[in-house]
Amino acid sequence: MSELGKSVRLRRIGDAKGRFVIVPMDHGVSSGPISGIIDMEDTVGKVAEGGATAVVLHKGMAGSIQRFHGDIGFILHLSASTKLGPDPNAKVLVTSVEEALQMGADSVSIHVNVGCETEGEMLSDLGFISSACREWGVPLLAMMYPRGPEIKDPFDVELVKHAARLGAELGADIIKTNYTGTVDTFKEVISGCPKPIIIAGGPKVDSDRDVLKMVFEAKQAGCAGMSIGRNVFQHENIVGMTRALAKIILEDMEVDEAYKLITG
Repeated sequence: MSELGKSVRLRRIGDAKGRFVIVPMDHGVSSGPISGIIDMEDTVGKVAEGGATAVVLHKGMAGSIQRFHGDIGFILHLSASTKLGPDPNAKVLVTSVEEALQMGADSVSIHVNVGCETEGEMLSDLGFISSACREWGVPLLAMMYPRGPEIKDPFDVELVKHAARLGAELGADIIKTNYTGTVDTFKEVISGCPKPIIIAGGPKVDSDRDVLKMVFEAKQAGCAGMSIGRNVFQHENIVGMTRALAKIILEDMEVDEAYKLITG
């Protein structure tokens, strides 16, 4: 019955075809109350209006989604670290799958930095959480990044392929990782991973068109969607940016047409 539970809950964070428009807003732990996530309820409302299928929140912010629950999926993030710590890449567990269910979450997520000095502990946590998710029928989103002292290029296709496959091997249902820059290289990442892959957004950029183009190209490569935070919640038009991304992912809209939804 656990697989049935996962199937039901996956439909709450994506669409019927298994496509995902996710806006992570867990940055308050790592970076503090940065622009866009100071009024969490307002921002959740805007991304819900724009057509996002789910948001990622930490447990203390779960109340921000109450008014919109049913209109947008709720993914509870289990990992944490801060930019003030000795190693911001060293993520630790701060929540459990059982607590996520008590809060009404539809899914959970965990962050693993492959190549970090504490990689072993994070892999152990991933294995432990994936077992709990299987027991309770909860989908697991694994954020898998090549990141650490020996990682020179976190977008290198060989490294991204390895990180994505690692998440699938240890039981994640959806893999979030870096876009490798071209359709052809990202096809390699997709083909090497038996689970759906969604792309990260990375730091805030100035060009909306570049963000839309990245998502469009990733989708052309076979990507199942996106999990983009700062380039959505820090946008001056959160509703429009979310809607443009959702139209590309869920309705196969072209970049130029989607761009008009931002600019009006």
